[in-house]
Amino acid sequence: MKFARSQKGMSILGWLMVLAFIAFFASAVFKMLPHYLDYMSLEKIITSVDADPSMEVSSVGAFYGHVGKGMEVNSIRDLDLREALKVKLENNEFRAHLKYEKREPLIQNIDLVVRFDKEFRVRMP
Repeated sequence: MKFARSQKGMSILGWLMVLAFIAFFASAVFKMLPHYLDYMSLEKIITSVDADPSMEVSSVGAFYGHVGKGMEVNSIRDLDLREALKVKLENNEFRAHLKYEKREPLIQNIDLVVRFDKEFRVRMP
């Protein structure tokens, strides 16, 4: 039992490696989290057209206007709405296709990339 003292746990170097690993992933999460929150807000704004019949959204232009106002309220400013969202009116329902990608630099020439691609079918109020 001479070696009991040397086998008590991780060394300082081991703890530093664990902390560096945790810091790396925390940095990645904190850089990507705002993009996911913006996407969830956009989903909610698009589907809210169907939920509230008191809104006067009856054309594609009004749909874009509604989503644009929702983006202002939620402070989503770094997204071009006309390029990210394509809306068509077919058979008394809107077909909205939300498709865009965001990049965040991580370390020098390494980027984190998230792609969002979802199609919505929203009935006219």
